[in-house]
Amino acid sequence: MRNRGIRGMAARLAGGAVAAALLLLPAGQAMAQALTAEQLIVGLQGPGTLTVAVDPRALAAEVQANVGKGAAALPTWSKLNSLTQLVVDINFQYDSVAIVPGSYRTIGLIADALHHPLLQRYKFLIVGHTDARGDPGYNLNLSLKRAEAIREALATTFAVAPDRLFAVGVGEELPFDPGNPDAAVNRRVQLVNIGPVD
Repeated sequence: MRNRGIRGMAARLAGGAVAAALLLLPAGQAMAQALTAEQLIVGLQGPGTLTVAVDPRALAAEVQANVGKGAAALPTWSKLNSLTQLVVDINFQYDSVAIVPGSYRTIGLIADALHHPLLQRYKFLIVGHTDARGDPGYNLNLSLKRAEAIREALATTFAVAPDRLFAVGVGEELPFDPGNPDAAVNRRVQLVNIGPVD
């Protein structure tokens, strides 16, 4: 199965937060489309065997040790590019970890997919990103807390097994649009399939 990722976010500012959108685009495709439940399931289904070992604690430690140094200082993170993943925009209150109520529909769609038999055997990394506005250390902390808020919502509200979900924040270090680090598209969440549950 080919990796799938999101490109061309349909993002706009809404009350200080990025508007929620789920868009799926196979590698190399120019037009994005609204994501259906079936596409989400297929898009997150991992390869038969995982060739990259992913340790969420090592990823978090690498980011913490290199705050403000950019993607070049995060070699372990480049390994994630080879894994099945999806990028999601979830609304949060401005400068907060409070998820905007309208985004629970998006989180519910993700939860439904994670409960599907094709995905039940996998664990997922929830990666929070920010834009480059503000202090890099603050942004790292905010991105982690937002990833944790999504993990908490999936585990408590939608009953996804918490041992299948790992939250990590990367702050502003890996922008979606490196040429425009303050752009709204850099504020996003990645959902990465990191292989079968042990």
